[in-house]
Amino acid sequence: MSNLNQLFANPIPSTPKAIRLIDGKVTVYKRPQSAQWQCRFKLANNKWHSASTGTDELTEARRNAIVLYETVRIKIDAGLALTEKTFGQLALEEMANMRRTSNGKRGERNYKDYFFIWQKYLIPFFGKYKVGEITQELVADFEAWRTSVMGKESKAITKKHHALAYNRVVTLAKELGQISQNKIVPLLNIAGAKSEPRPAFSQEELEQLYAYFPIWQKDVHHRHSGEVRVLCAAYIQFLVNTGIRHSTESMPLRWKHLQWHYIGDKRYLRIWVSGKTGQRYLIAKNAVLEVLEGLMHWQKLPYASLGEIIDIKLDKKIFTLPTGEMPHLLENIFRHLMKKSGLLKNGAGQNRTLYSLRHTYATQALASGVDIHTLAKQMGTSVLMIERHYSKITPMMNAEKLA
Repeated sequence: MSNLNQLFANPIPSTPKAIRLIDGKVTVYKRPQSAQWQCRFKLANNKWHSASTGTDELTEARRNAIVLYETVRIKIDAGLALTEKTFGQLALEEMANMRRTSNGKRGERNYKDYFFIWQKYLIPFFGKYKVGEITQELVADFEAWRTSVMGKESKAITKKHHALAYNRVVTLAKELGQISQNKIVPLLNIAGAKSEPRPAFSQEELEQLYAYFPIWQKDVHHRHSGEVRVLCAAYIQFLVNTGIRHSTESMPLRWKHLQWHYIGDKRYLRIWVSGKTGQRYLIAKNAVLEVLEGLMHWQKLPYASLGEIIDIKLDKKIFTLPTGEMPHLLENIFRHLMKKSGLLKNGAGQNRTLYSLRHTYATQALASGVDIHTLAKQMGTSVLMIERHYSKITPMMNAEKLA
């Protein structure tokens, strides 16, 4: 009985139902039946804005709520919309606008032409992306994909019509504040100009880059900067040994997406990837094993080996700092590395980007004798795209076999 009295005499303090931050401007609270903390605050127009903090841990929720509040303020000041729509959603909205404003048979015909282009080509390819996420790489892949769908190279007039339909969606995105007016969005090619070989790395340049990693990682003034560079180095080696797309395919990867693939008594690393062409498995080069082993030890994960992580299907993102934080602006870190290492430009004067690592993978695979059909499946792209961008250099790489 005395123990019970002591228990009730010292009750466990309860978590408050609502916490006010920034002089009461932001409220963090929990909804009934919800584990995660929510936040709400009033906008300049006196309307309330609510959002999830994405966590059930109070300290993290308070921090996330303040970030959300500041982000919303910045967006409003810049004239940007608080919620971003996908290309597909904006295209459907523009279709509705055209339907309302079309006059006579000519207007109806124009609407139907745009409708066909959006439904047949632009929405199936760009639909799930936000306009601000569209890159030159994505546009290039769209043009190759369009050729495979048509079964031939499209004529200039067709490219022009597709570009006009595409541009209407980009314009609408700017009008609605989805992206800033100054945002440069890559345009579709209407001239049909011949493509140039994409900037890649030779094996000698890769070895030069790897040798420079330790110097680059030590040349920092802050521990956080050093950690980001260590992660970037591992990320580079992962990309060049898998051919995976930077950002859209690589950053969502989790340890549970790694699997073993057996052929007889040989074991290979298989990676489950979800990309713009759907879900697929790819086989990583053996060099990736050492990269991932080093990464897991650097992150201080409590496992003895990569095999142990694969077996338990660890549900944690791969490319994070030891704190679990996701890196930001890896493109800028990579550009700094390229400048410092003297490898920014290739022989043709083109700037290398993180996408150059994917092109390097494709170039090396073709040089080693991988057929284009296997390579297309591995990289999640079309055979036509491989032929379009790499067919010119394949004979040069295989000169010894052909001579």
